[in-house]
Amino acid sequence: MRIPGLTSMVAAAALGLFAAAAPASAQNFPAKPIQLVIPFAPGDTDAMLRPVADKMGEFLGQPVVLNYKPGAGGGVGAGSVAASKADGYTLVGTSPGSIVVVPLANKDVKYTTDSFTPVAAISEGGLMLVVAAKGPHKGVSELVDYSKQNPGKVTFSTSGAMGITHLLAEIFAKEAGVKWNHIPFQGSGPAITALLGGHVEMAATAIAPAQSHIKAGTLRPIAVFGDTRLKAYPDVPTLKELGYKLGSPTLYGISAPKGTPREVVEALHAAAKKAVEKYGDQIGSSLATLGAETKLLGPDEYAAYLRNQNELFSAGLKTLSN
Repeated sequence: MRIPGLTSMVAAAALGLFAAAAPASAQNFPAKPIQLVIPFAPGDTDAMLRPVADKMGEFLGQPVVLNYKPGAGGGVGAGSVAASKADGYTLVGTSPGSIVVVPLANKDVKYTTDSFTPVAAISEGGLMLVVAAKGPHKGVSELVDYSKQNPGKVTFSTSGAMGITHLLAEIFAKEAGVKWNHIPFQGSGPAITALLGGHVEMAATAIAPAQSHIKAGTLRPIAVFGDTRLKAYPDVPTLKELGYKLGSPTLYGISAPKGTPREVVEALHAAAKKAVEKYGDQIGSSLATLGAETKLLGPDEYAAYLRNQNELFSAGLKTLSN
């Protein structure tokens, strides 16, 4: 016997159960360990994120495990996360290089900046030009003069072809009116090793992998790309101070695949915030040894920063193509 209205009642009940189940899954997040993909070799992005990432597990109830997937200037690791399930269990350590520059510069890359949901900015570092301390180049002016007198002779290393350090160096070289030969590596660590071994004359690099060598006196920083001087290196000028236009702050953070539920994003950000609040001094000390500092931004603020970086490097690529 058919009971009037039974079908609609069952349908309504099913919809109610479904609606109740959806937020429940977010409320139970996380139920297993979280993978944080680092798209560079050890010694760069990982060093800028680990002081906070290692503490997040305390507030999530599950560990945040770093998984290294270097290659293509960060494109290999970032691409793998962009293609992952948007459930918060696979994240990527982000910098402007991996999710802004790489997709702008490489048409074969299958993701864009919009393929990610920003979770939080964690730290602020810097990118710099470094040379061997025993080398002939004492500063930017000497390097530029030598490069003009010896076109194409200067070689430089970076963390990957068409990555952020490569692009910044090329934009600067064009503005300075010089031509350099690029030698790419899978991470800043190997790029620094090449410089120390005398295989290149200069490196465009993040601070972290160069820090210990600068302190040891084997490397000399000659300029930073940021808008202001770094607190850790108050004597090293910015390129803007030296008369060039190029400048950009470098924030390191965490992003998830596009479509990750807002509740999950908020839970991850809340864990990072609690880690900074509880272990701020310890985290700050760890970052200070890298010439960096804590810079915690929420999902919306971090997204705005990445959009700004996208505009900056879009304009930079157009400059190079002209």
